[in-house]
Amino acid sequence: MSLGGGGGGGGGGQLQEIAQAIEEIEQQQEVLQDEITSLQTEKTEIDDAIEAIETLDSESMVQVPLGGDAYVRAEIADIDEIIVDLGADYAAERDSEGAIETLKSKKEHLDTRVEDVQEEISELEAEADDLEDRAQQLQQQQMQQLQQQQQPDE
Repeated sequence: MSLGGGGGGGGGGQLQEIAQAIEEIEQQQEVLQDEITSLQTEKTEIDDAIEAIETLDSESMVQVPLGGDAYVRAEIADIDEIIVDLGADYAAERDSEGAIETLKSKKEHLDTRVEDVQEEISELEAEADDLEDRAQQLQQQQMQQLQQQQQPDE
């Protein structure tokens, strides 16, 4: 939306401030949308991990990532010895059921965070809508003032 501040009256500065506030809100929304994308990616990784735990057996052959797109083939010695990240730089060894339970719990926390972020985005959208309405009112006032200034006195 273009909110140029031309014309007479003091509304031009207000329009510029509103335009700047809307731009800041849009930037905040973009950051929050990126966070949602990141959270969704993490949820997908958890789903993949749960599926792997449910389908793999002890003595299954897997490819273990070493980093830098390098992998090593390895045999799972015991599927009931799974290290699961608990957060805050803590990890714990779990059996397969415990690992799945921990991962599902992490996914629920991610779902809650996604909902919270979506709510923040909705609040920002409402704020931007209010500012756009205010900008339209100011533009209409400016147009009315210009029209009144252009009318000859009778």
